[in-house]
Amino acid sequence: MISVNDAVILMAGSGSRFRRAGRDLLKPLIPVLGRPLASYIFETLERAGITTVHIVVGFQSEALIPQLKPSVPPGLSAHFIHNPEWQKQNGISVLAAEGHVLSPFLLTMTDHLFDAEIVDALLQQSDPNQLNLAIDLKLDSIFDLDDAMKIRTRGDRVIAIGKDLKDYDAIDTGIFVCPESIFEYLGRAKSRGRGSDCSLADGVRLMAADDQVRGIDIGEAWWQDIDTPEMLAGAEQYLQTGTKARDNGKRKAHDRHGDPQMENPLRKASQREQHKE
Repeated sequence: MISVNDAVILMAGSGSRFRRAGRDLLKPLIPVLGRPLASYIFETLERAGITTVHIVVGFQSEALIPQLKPSVPPGLSAHFIHNPEWQKQNGISVLAAEGHVLSPFLLTMTDHLFDAEIVDALLQQSDPNQLNLAIDLKLDSIFDLDDAMKIRTRGDRVIAIGKDLKDYDAIDTGIFVCPESIFEYLGRAKSRGRGSDCSLADGVRLMAADDQVRGIDIGEAWWQDIDTPEMLAGAEQYLQTGTKARDNGKRKAHDRHGDPQMENPLRKASQREQHKE
């Protein structure tokens, strides 16, 4: 198991799909069973032993930061990094963390909820010199497969990535353990985009071409991208009941990374909040 103390959380975007649906709250603050979305991510990272989070902000950051600070647990030290080019793709937000974060570091997004056991599996299996990506092989359980970032693997190697991949066998969960070299590859991807823009997937694609990306299967663990009100409703259903919106909660008896009967810590936290009301 490698030692990872730092995490980068991307929070720079505007949450445009929620805004188009009439939700005007800043996305990290959107209530999930009465708690800000970002609070679940902070709690999961703290539980995994992360001590410092570098939060990349952009859209309305002057309003977001003071409202976000109360959600940061006392065991986490939070550093805010402003990305003035937040309108660009998420690779630019990752590059904003260069020089601030100690490697290897965990990387995730503000709009991804996930079981703590996914982080545990990543930390236990990661190679600190490679890019380690948590991948989901349960294709039939993905809430919006058309929009998901698709992965093609060969053994434990990620060999292709893209939303439009036709031949794929896994989905990118948006949770990584990264080496320092990710910044070099993102810089290379940015230069290919006329020196102005790149996505995280662009950097992953270049690293995969150099055999630098490992896929780590999350087994039966749960995660959910929160991009639309429908995805939010699906996440709340799981946190309340332990059942998934797409597969009616049918879970395999064997969990490769933990006990399937173990209580989900995210679900327990949400239930504690409900009992207080």
